[in-house]
Amino acid sequence: MGRVWTVRLDPDGRPSAGIVRLSCSRPACADQRFPSTSAGRKAAIEHVNLHLARIREDGGPHGEAWCACRAADCAWHIPDSVAGRRGGTRPAEGARCGGPVVLTVYADRAGRLWRIAEMCARCAAATPGCRVLDTALPPARTAPAGPDQTAERTDAERKTVSSPVGSGMAAVFSDSGSSPAPAPSPVVGASPASVAALASAARARAASPGAMPRRAKRWGKIAQRIVPHNLEPEVLRLELIELGDAFRAYQKRAEPDLLHLAELHERKARAFRLWADVTGDESLRQEAQRAGKAAQTTREMHHNRVGTLDGGAVVERLLTRHQAEHARIVLNHVAAHSPHPEAEVRLAVLMLTLRAARAGSGNVTGQDLTGWLQGDAERVLQQLAEADWLRLPGTVAEVMASRPENPTTFTVPTLLPEQPRPFTFGKTTRSRISGWAQRVVGDRKIRRKKLGAATRLLALYTAAHIRPDGRLGHAEDGGLRLDRLAAFSNLTPEQIGEHTDLLVTADWLAEADISENKLRGRLSERALPLGGLL
Repeated sequence: MGRVWTVRLDPDGRPSAGIVRLSCSRPACADQRFPSTSAGRKAAIEHVNLHLARIREDGGPHGEAWCACRAADCAWHIPDSVAGRRGGTRPAEGARCGGPVVLTVYADRAGRLWRIAEMCARCAAATPGCRVLDTALPPARTAPAGPDQTAERTDAERKTVSSPVGSGMAAVFSDSGSSPAPAPSPVVGASPASVAALASAARARAASPGAMPRRAKRWGKIAQRIVPHNLEPEVLRLELIELGDAFRAYQKRAEPDLLHLAELHERKARAFRLWADVTGDESLRQEAQRAGKAAQTTREMHHNRVGTLDGGAVVERLLTRHQAEHARIVLNHVAAHSPHPEAEVRLAVLMLTLRAARAGSGNVTGQDLTGWLQGDAERVLQQLAEADWLRLPGTVAEVMASRPENPTTFTVPTLLPEQPRPFTFGKTTRSRISGWAQRVVGDRKIRRKKLGAATRLLALYTAAHIRPDGRLGHAEDGGLRLDRLAAFSNLTPEQIGEHTDLLVTADWLAEADISENKLRGRLSERALPLGGLL
């Protein structure tokens, strides 16, 4: 049976003490205790890596091993109710083990269990959260069996499945004693141009600096599918393996690169179309269509985030066009639901709303409040608490004294989940809009000029309403209406000009002009990344 290593973290003693015990299923590994879950989790990961290093030194997974998941009645990926009905018998037809023996590692989402196991490729692909680390070489083939031996084999041991397109490929089952060799298969239904394009791309990547030679017949995984060991043509198999590695490498990047991601989706669409032509599997063709749509959507996201100026310079924006639309919805909501019209109150309501928009609660520190409102922070917070717009666990003085390592959790009753939801964006968009507002309000030059809350609100409004070239308002409107600007920033239309001059002095606006009850102008070059496209 396939080998299994299980590493666990369990509470040790009273749960409130926070002590955890690290245990391993290998008898030679003694239990260890740690003062915190984070320390125990770090030690558990190191312990798992130690076992993996020893397994690799021992030659990696054993090709003759049986699937360890099958020994557990495939309960690692099949619901208990289904596994229980089978009563420990051979897996059901829809969950048949198959493929080569692979070395896998599994970690549960709670960070309490890690499992290293030798199992079949099909079970590995069906187990959520399971990662394939290595693939065993096929066991050595023995001499052909005689007629008497062949007659004694069971149907399950000699069963092979032909390719749907008649390519002569045979399925290899790790729970049987044999590993039939794949027959050479022509590329049925695939155009020579498609194969040539993949071959050319593979040769170019192999010849590029830093390209590493691949082990012959290495197995891979892409889109939760195991790339068959006997897939022909060979260039298609290698392309699928490389693509799976490229997608996993992209997920580890610190910063997104939407153009690179779109190229990966386009490569995946081409490769999956050819894979569908070879095998006749319509689900692969559907996957290719999804990849093509993903490539198009990703490119649109890139164009929404990145703008080009008249001189050809490229500007990468913090908000996509869709996120900027949600930001404007938040601004309108704050203007309509602020408990006091005062600019300082409205600015605090905006920043706190963005932090509590999803769950109705959020964290804040005294440093945050003083950064937004300078000397007015304590007074404004008291006003919001007295109006019951904001609920605090303690006093206002305690909130002002809170530090980043111990923030205060506040609640906005009107934003609680049981109330009608004013916003429909997800947590990623909420975080992005909140960061955008923080960047605008805390802008270095605006802060250095000590501009007040009304001017900062004006900066937020102008940043949220620009065209791709940085100019304010829709092209057909020719600018931003003064009455809307005044209503949002709690200024009179006559005061708008005075505060826009302050923004020009702070290099937030490159130019500004008021005429015909509209503010015309454009953001400065340094403020363009914070502009939200209309």
